[in-house]
Amino acid sequence: MASVPSLASTLHQRITDALSAALPEAGVVDPLLRRSDRADFQANGMLALAKKLKGNPRELATKVVEGLPAGDVIQDVEVSGPGFLNITVADGAITRTLAARAADDRLGVPFKEHPGTTVIDWAQPNVAKEMHVGHLRSAVIGDATVKILEFTGEKVISRHHIGDWGTQFGMLIQYLIEHPHELDHKDGASGEEAMSNLNRLYKAARALFDADAEFKERARRRVVDLQAGDEETLALWQRFVDESKIYFYSVFDKLDMEIRDENVVGESGYNDMLAETCRLLEESGVAVRSEGALCVFFEDVKGPDGNPVPLIVQKSDGGYGYAATDLSAIRDRVQNLEASTLLYVVDARQALHFKMVFETARRIGWLNEDVHAVQLAFGTVLGKDGKPFKTREGETVRLVDLLDEAIDRAGAVVREKARDLTEEEIAERAAQVGIGAVKYADLSTSAARDYKFDLDQMVSLNGDTSVYLQYAFARIQSILRKAGEAGPVAHPELPLAPAERALGLHLDQFAATVAEAAEEYAPHKLAGYLYQLASLYTTFYDQCPVLKAESPELVENRLFLCDLTARTLHQGMALLGIRTPERL
Repeated sequence: MASVPSLASTLHQRITDALSAALPEAGVVDPLLRRSDRADFQANGMLALAKKLKGNPRELATKVVEGLPAGDVIQDVEVSGPGFLNITVADGAITRTLAARAADDRLGVPFKEHPGTTVIDWAQPNVAKEMHVGHLRSAVIGDATVKILEFTGEKVISRHHIGDWGTQFGMLIQYLIEHPHELDHKDGASGEEAMSNLNRLYKAARALFDADAEFKERARRRVVDLQAGDEETLALWQRFVDESKIYFYSVFDKLDMEIRDENVVGESGYNDMLAETCRLLEESGVAVRSEGALCVFFEDVKGPDGNPVPLIVQKSDGGYGYAATDLSAIRDRVQNLEASTLLYVVDARQALHFKMVFETARRIGWLNEDVHAVQLAFGTVLGKDGKPFKTREGETVRLVDLLDEAIDRAGAVVREKARDLTEEEIAERAAQVGIGAVKYADLSTSAARDYKFDLDQMVSLNGDTSVYLQYAFARIQSILRKAGEAGPVAHPELPLAPAERALGLHLDQFAATVAEAAEEYAPHKLAGYLYQLASLYTTFYDQCPVLKAESPELVENRLFLCDLTARTLHQGMALLGIRTPERL
């Protein structure tokens, strides 16, 4: 279907045309149109233009008003202050525009004109280690960003850069060789069983490594075998990876996320590229040898002593650092996956590392005008006390425990509200509400900010929570079920009550909000829009009877507003990775 112009874009065009007609010598001018609390919209562009042309802004504004076509879209225009235009839109224009949105499966959200290929690096757990609360944000923000970008038509390739390489695997593999049944379990093991096995083995291997010098030496030799590609060692390493994946996938399944096996490309996936990456960097002069190590230096990155801090690509003993792997990943993503954008959903505390990696890639030409890299940096999950989230014993919180508690809390809320749900339905809704609550609490906060993890607040029916949004959606479904013969039909000839106007004007902003969230990698802007939509719907519901409206046409028009609100909530929440149950 052709793109559905919003009221804002229609008004913008009309004012731009009127400005050009009033002042042809000014060329194309931005009228600076925005929503306003003084009217529906305000245009402020006349002030800057009059200053530039040394004219009177009120006179210019009056000329523009005279050039605006009357009737179908604009109900009233008032010149206020130093040449502002306060614009009220006609009721019929609001309803007609919403009817066009409702007729489109995509609710008027256009595809990008020039989509590219974004490779997004998100959800990066470590092999043989439990996922903890620190893994939550990369997964939640990454999943929502993928969904939003894909909805706008961008080609998106996910990469889960799992930690599956390094010296600790020498210790683990050697222990498994000497205790060969430690990872044995029945077929169809659960994620919890897999993690329990890994945890037990890891602790036992670490204890032996710390206590037995001979075992420590054998473990170090095993690292050399692993890096050299010894078949037996690699086969055992693969067992750790496979066992960990059983666990990872169980956690992502609980988070209601699909992680595809082909997108899991860990640190080991770039091993064969490391030597060539170093050679290319050294031959190009981008990296230089310093005390035996291969380094890249930056004038603006200095340590406490005032001396430049280098990015170490290869250590003096010949080992490779994280930078070599990250730079090899950039080469692969640009040259093999043909990415136009590299997006990294990574903790803000790694900002300096990525700044240096990206600058190194720019210097050698892997990043350029056509290919750019962005770190979507996120803050820390805090406890209610505002400190980093820990258990009472001071341990890092296991992600599974946290999700299970959210589901339990949500179950209590659902059970309290449930009237005609079976136990099975209550359990299903509890998972949808609990996981939705955790995701929304994260996504409703700007990624860069820290946020407090407060389950009591997250599962509340009041305030800025996903439960509030889910409840609004379920309430609308209940109204639509009770409507009987009446159905949603738009009636542009009907006047709109203030609550209907406010709801309608906000519904019209959905496409612009999705575009902004995609452009800025800002799921929180979509979350904020949806909360405001649910709030405006609550006001509408309180002030405008739907099924008991004065006339059949008014019932149909209000059902139309209900239906479009529900579809917008459903689509918006789906882009955030949150379910909207029809009954709560």
